[in-house]
Amino acid sequence: MNPNDGFRELDREECLRLLSRVPIGRVVHTRHALPAVLPVNFSLDADSAVVMRTSADSELAAAIDGVVIAFEADEVDAAAHFGWSVVVTGRAAMVTDPAEHGRLTRTGPRSWVASPEEVFIRVEPELVTGRQLVGERSVYGLGLSAS
Repeated sequence: MNPNDGFRELDREECLRLLSRVPIGRVVHTRHALPAVLPVNFSLDADSAVVMRTSADSELAAAIDGVVIAFEADEVDAAAHFGWSVVVTGRAAMVTDPAEHGRLTRTGPRSWVASPEEVFIRVEPELVTGRQLVGERSVYGLGLSAS
């Protein structure tokens, strides 16, 4: 990252802290050999894994189980020209252990769409990166564009 581009690189701990503040992120995976992006609600587990809850027969569950994916979440204030973005890259896996599934049923994210059978998908945070817009100024002056 160029130190003069108006962004600040975030360390892993700060990335995870920011992720814990937002309820929506995006799963980036491959669908029919092309990139696909789906918005999802999620939560962070105690070990910092991204946890999603979805229908057992959903296209998402079938597409990402056992696959390395990217997960992105952000927060942006367009009026203040401030924001951040965090990307977690790791292997997604359906939770199959009954005790773990029971624990996540009590403590994990709630599905926004009811389903007769729900599964949890964990993404282990193998690589966590993030950046934050540090404001309208860089060494090049104001970052405002003319309208």
